Amino acid sequence: MPRRRLRVYNGPDSVCDTVVTPEKTVQTVKVPLNKVFPLLADAVHGERTWLRDFENDEITISAHLYDVLLAYRYYRRPSA
Repeated sequence: MPRRRLRVYNGPDSVCDTVVTPEKTVQTVKVPLNKVFPLLADAVHGERTWLRDFENDEITISAHLYDVLLAYRYYRRPSA
């Protein structure tokens, strides 16, 4: 059985933006959704416990995506 080699994670390749709020300074990273969705879907499917660490974090999405998500939630409701 071949041995697996460990790789060192050096952080994101993109440049971080810094958002200053009255209570703290927060670093943000702009990432395309197509890079995030597969990872989150796999984490949810695998019931990864680290997701709970972020369950109350807020994210910023476009108004258009929010409208699409609301419509999707409405139309995927099970029929009575």
